[in-house]
Amino acid sequence: MTLPSWHWWRTVFWLIPAITIYTVFLGALSLSSMAFDRKGHFAHRCARAWSWLILATTGVRVTTSGQGHLSPGQSYVFVSNHQSIYDFPVLITSIPVQLRIIAKASLGLFPVLGWHLRCTGHLLVNRARSGKAVLTNVASLMRSGHSLIVFPEGTRSLDAQVLRFKRGLFLLAIEAKLPVVPVAVLGSRYVMKKGQLTTFPGDVGLVIHKPLLTDRLGRDDARALADKAHDVIAKTIADAERKLTTDGVARVI
Repeated sequence: MTLPSWHWWRTVFWLIPAITIYTVFLGALSLSSMAFDRKGHFAHRCARAWSWLILATTGVRVTTSGQGHLSPGQSYVFVSNHQSIYDFPVLITSIPVQLRIIAKASLGLFPVLGWHLRCTGHLLVNRARSGKAVLTNVASLMRSGHSLIVFPEGTRSLDAQVLRFKRGLFLLAIEAKLPVVPVAVLGSRYVMKKGQLTTFPGDVGLVIHKPLLTDRLGRDDARALADKAHDVIAKTIADAERKLTTDGVARVI
């Protein structure tokens, strides 16, 4: 019988209990903020603190480049590859804007969770009744100075290959006239692979690319926009993977 690795024991008996404590404490703070902060700015700070604590406790160090491509006060749709559940903590701690997610409208029906999502500005989408209602919500998001973060692959990849992006999110960006920002997360799959309950400390890279403008695009351009964003991210990851070495610790050199 082979015993689990030290990293497994560390994950189960140290990291998971620690994350549980972070979640309960900061989740309670975030929920209580609904009483005085209807825009969700304090809740976003709680989410960033929660993410930073997770990364620090795991031993993940993030190096970010390309932040200068972003203009203060501008709303964006950030599109990222998806390799690990650690991608969201990496993104929310490294992108210097108020980020919101797209969630299923059914989540809005849940007590507490649904209230929290609605009150803090997240975009709840009913796929059967999208269209004007979604654009109205996006317009409200823009007025609040918020941006969206989405994973257009629709799932986590098992390797460094970037799956084809779904076009619907890019159609939304075109209709809302929001710039699309391709973001490449490098090496997060070595921190925690899909389907495994073991985490490793390591270095993760984040590359923020120049925004892709949508103000002159139409609905028929959604597929081409999705492919363009995909290719930018895929090339960045392919270049990084050629320089990547592992020995139980993720390294982006």
